[in-house]
Amino acid sequence: MTTTTEPAARPQSDGQPMPPLRVALLGCGTVGSEVARLLTDSADDLHARIGRRLELVGIAVRRLNRTREGIDPALFTTDAAALVARSDVDLVIEVIGGIEPARSLILSALQHGASVVTANKALLAEDGGTLFAAAEQAGVDLYFEAAVAGAIPIVRPLRESLVGDEITSVIGIVNGTTNYILDKMDTEGAGFSETLADAQTLGYAEADPTADVEGFDAAAKAAILASLAFHSRVTAADVYREGISEVTTSDIASARAIGSVVKLLAICELSDAEGDNGQRRVSVRVHPAMIPRSHPLASVGGAYNAVFVESRSAGRLMFYGPGAGGSPTASAVLGDLVTVARNRVRGAAGPGESSYAARPVSPIDDVVTRYHISLEVADVTGVLASIATCFAEHGVSIQTVRQQGRGSDAQLVIVTHRARDAALSATVRALRSLEAVREVASVMRVEGEG
Repeated sequence: MTTTTEPAARPQSDGQPMPPLRVALLGCGTVGSEVARLLTDSADDLHARIGRRLELVGIAVRRLNRTREGIDPALFTTDAAALVARSDVDLVIEVIGGIEPARSLILSALQHGASVVTANKALLAEDGGTLFAAAEQAGVDLYFEAAVAGAIPIVRPLRESLVGDEITSVIGIVNGTTNYILDKMDTEGAGFSETLADAQTLGYAEADPTADVEGFDAAAKAAILASLAFHSRVTAADVYREGISEVTTSDIASARAIGSVVKLLAICELSDAEGDNGQRRVSVRVHPAMIPRSHPLASVGGAYNAVFVESRSAGRLMFYGPGAGGSPTASAVLGDLVTVARNRVRGAAGPGESSYAARPVSPIDDVVTRYHISLEVADVTGVLASIATCFAEHGVSIQTVRQQGRGSDAQLVIVTHRARDAALSATVRALRSLEAVREVASVMRVEGEG
């Protein structure tokens, strides 16, 4: 029988164990406190996996008087700048979030020779290029698996496993709060406001839910995914964004009527069109969309996340799991920490920024997809013909029409064939000018097959 054991710590030349790798932690909230706990509880396992012990030497916090059970109070400091500048710190974990002071602290850590693990999606999406350049110049690592989709391993597959393939699209549900809300609206028929309040009560949504429900969180993650998938620098400013606050119960019902479900999707696609530099364009967008219930993403419920990847050689791949929370995110942080620690032991560094392609990002006007339009119209002779003419004049082909009369008014639900977003927008503006159209009640993109 063959047995396997974890590798022992590598000895120094005099036979003594190597000194520990020293770790500084920035932030001790939900994620940071879980990371600190895992570093303590799993110390022996981490030692065996890395070959060196990890020693937590400091935790930067804003307030010292807050009780943090299970963590040595002597570790806490409010001087984060001094902590990351220590010459004896090998590894820095950043989980404070936001742009500043996180950016300055990470840059300082890198410049002082420490490898960095971060969960900061907003910073990476805004100024990741600066951080990668600093890491490369210092010859150290910058890892960020926890920045996108919590415990789901999606960054490393895009960064390493699929780097030899050509990825054509990455479509994901990358925000648990919005997925919980839309799932409850679909399964229980509740409205947006009451479902949001329920999500806040359960802790799925913040007291100020703007970043989630207006799509800012998902847009930052989409920028990171697109940068990795298409080897181009994409920032949050490049991402077209719509939130879910305008999604109604009527939208949910309309989606159900065509065998679909509404999800907030982060969509990153490689198009066939070329930019001025000869590179193929990419489109990156976040918005609610109807997808067929047969699509793999349609069954992702609750606060879970999932990312659907298509590539030339590997085909279709699905990554699914909890996308947020202390334990899942801390798991991703610890996974990165083990990797950068192993690299440190070997005297090596992992992959840096892969932005050689420099693909241009298409504006939303050039995106081609299908649309679901709901119109409130006067129930009079010729209204359908005038509306069909309006679509035709703008080059938008109608796939299906469903009409429901209500006295002197009627509701028309139109699903189009694939069309440019600019053409659809022009059509909607023209529809609003028609006398017979009382209201353009809803316009939603239709993604996926079907």
